[in-house]
Amino acid sequence: MGHWYSKRFLSSEDPSPYTAHGVLMGIKAAANEKFGSDSLKGKRIAVQGLGNVGSNLVKYLTEEGAQVIVADIDQTRVKECQDKFKVEAVNVDELLFVPCDILAPCALGAVVNDQTISKLKCKIVAGGANNQLAEPRHGDHLRELGILYAPDYVVNAGGLMNVFVELEGYSPDRAFEKTRKVYENVKKVFQIAKKENIGTHRAADLLAEKRMSEIGRLRQRHPGKSSSRTFNTLKEVHNR
Repeated sequence: MGHWYSKRFLSSEDPSPYTAHGVLMGIKAAANEKFGSDSLKGKRIAVQGLGNVGSNLVKYLTEEGAQVIVADIDQTRVKECQDKFKVEAVNVDELLFVPCDILAPCALGAVVNDQTISKLKCKIVAGGANNQLAEPRHGDHLRELGILYAPDYVVNAGGLMNVFVELEGYSPDRAFEKTRKVYENVKKVFQIAKKENIGTHRAADLLAEKRMSEIGRLRQRHPGKSSSRTFNTLKEVHNR
């Protein structure tokens, strides 16, 4: 007997591959901004945290030809990652400070703080962890140090994009296609930062405020109701 449910209601169940793919797109956009090319071949990329997002990111990075360094408090995860992807591993306490092109925090937040920031030896910070800056001023400090920061909530939006695809009728191909938009969104953040002569973390806030203002202007009458409500879907924003 066949399944009774419609294909329309299928979901990814695990959004982490899409979140990680969005992070990859953010990293590539940052590489293009910093190095003039979004190729990651030969780039040394340090990934902190090998949970669902971090391990998927390592997979994508090795497929791109990057030289990946990893660390996680769970040594089983580290061993699995080394065996599967032939990556270099270091102690968790060392990962933030290894010489690398790109640091990708994918575990705890607030990793860029007063104690760590002066010891960073990367050219880019771009990862999947939330709230990577302990305070907004650390974004300004990164800028002063010449380290390009790809704001976390722009970079790790792939999982949310996947949710929108689920609502519209799930398709893995469309979900991955959506996450590619992270690349363009990160580029927009960099453009605003240069135009306004501000840190990228502040530019991301400006972009978010602009998007929220656009969404706030979208109104559609709800069938059968006398009042109107706002529809906050990416599809409506892009179709304006």
